Order: sequence, then structure tokens, then C-alpha cells
Amino acid sequence: KKVITGMTSTRYDRIGINYNQNRRADQHVLKSLDRLLNLPAGSTIADIGAGTGNYTIALANLGYPLKAVEPSEKMRCQATPHANVDWLCATAEKIPLKDSSVEGVTVILALHHFYVPEEAAVEIQRICPKGPQVIFTIDPRQSENFWFETYFPDIYRQDFKSFPPIGDVVDMFARTRSGSYEIEKFPLPHDLADLNMYSGWNRPEIYLDPQARQSMSGFALALPASVESGIASLSNHLRSGKWDQQYSHLRQQKYFDAGFRFLKFY
Repeated sequence: KKVITGMTSTRYDRIGINYNQNRRADQHVLKSLDRLLNLPAGSTIADIGAGTGNYTIALANLGYPLKAVEPSEKMRCQATPHANVDWLCATAEKIPLKDSSVEGVTVILALHHFYVPEEAAVEIQRICPKGPQVIFTIDPRQSENFWFETYFPDIYRQDFKSFPPIGDVVDMFARTRSGSYEIEKFPLPHDLADLNMYSGWNRPEIYLDPQARQSMSGFALALPASVESGIASLSNHLRSGKWDQQYSHLRQQKYFDAGFRFLKFY
């Protein structure tokens, strides 16, 4: 059987430094989450791989009680306390919740960090056998042609190893339940507030900011020499105008399909 491996919370402790400064809950993402969950206010949701709680708290502000599951202490300690959020120090593969204890589940850009996602899918089904399970992830194979690869080829290629094909993710979760599923594209907006590694598609200057790069796992886990080489080249091309000669049209573009997808199992 195929197992998609993730990373340990220890490594994520390093990435989590000052995480909230650049990884804020984006309203476009939040609206899609709320619409896909389609649950009445008061429904309990488990947010698996909650990180610092940026989306957890945003969902709690909509009236949902949240169970935030996160193994990294570095991430959890940055969370703002919220009356509707109960934090659980645990991994996705061993969720400390009772069977059928939540009405919905969210996994927001966290699947690639799970140790054994197949085991996580079984656990998610155990705690939420009937309600919606909404997975927000990315398949770089489905992205439009992205200039990022020109400057950071090693980091970009690593995402093809870190993020499984959408079809594999669908199969993995569909095996745990006999229901329906849907896949929804999420083109990145030009003003995305959650500065993930693809958020600079129209504003390359973001990648020159060491603080922003620290909160992007692809950069944080890459070899320093690979990052420095790409930064030097990108910086030179921005100063000379070469980047804008080739890609200035992106600065006026509203959306870019980088392969981000919502999966809903119900």
C-alpha cells in the first residue's frame, strides 16, 4: 500500500517561529471553508494540523466550537486564546477524541505534514463518520506554468514529492467512507493574506523577505545554498527589470491557478 510521508513536529517547531506574522487567515479561503462545511452554527469542528490556529480561530469566530489538533508546541504557543477553541496536543494519526464526536473536519494546508496520512484519514473518519471532511491542499502538477521554478528549482521540485497527486488523496480518503466527494479549484487571489510559498506569484518581492520565507516550509527546509542562489538571481532580475519584462502581466492579474484544491468528502 502507498504511504505518503510527512515531517516531524520537531522540524516544524523551527518553521513555526513568528509564523502568525505572515500566515494570516485569508478571507477567500475562510469563505470557501465555511461554504463547503455547510454546517449550522454551533456544530463542533475538528481542525487537524491546526498550526498556530489562524484558521481555527477564524472558524470559531463564525460560531463553531473547534477542537484544534496540533503536535508542535512552538505552533500552539502562538495561538491566541479563544473561548470556542479547545487545543489538543496530538498528531493526526492518533486524535484524542471519541468516535463520532464532531460534526465536521478541516485539514488546511497540513496534509503534507502528517506522518502517515493514510492512518490520519482513518482517524478522521472515526471521529467524523457522517459530517463533511474538508481538505485544503495543493497539487503542483495541476498548476499553471509558474516562474518560481526558474529561480528555485530544487524547492519547486520538492513539492512534487511532498504533495501527492489529488487523485491519490481522493483515493486515500474515499477508502474510509462510502459517500460522495467533490473537488473544487481555488485560484490564488492577487492579495492572498496567507503568505504560503505560492503567494508571491504576482509580487516576487515577497521571496526576498527572510521573515516571509521562514514561514514557508519549502524555503525553511531547503539547503541554504539553493535558497541563496535563487534569491541572488531573483533580486538581480528585479533590479534590472528582467523579471518585469517577462512577467509584468501577472502584476495586473487577479487570480492564478497554482494547483490549490479543496476536497470535500460527505
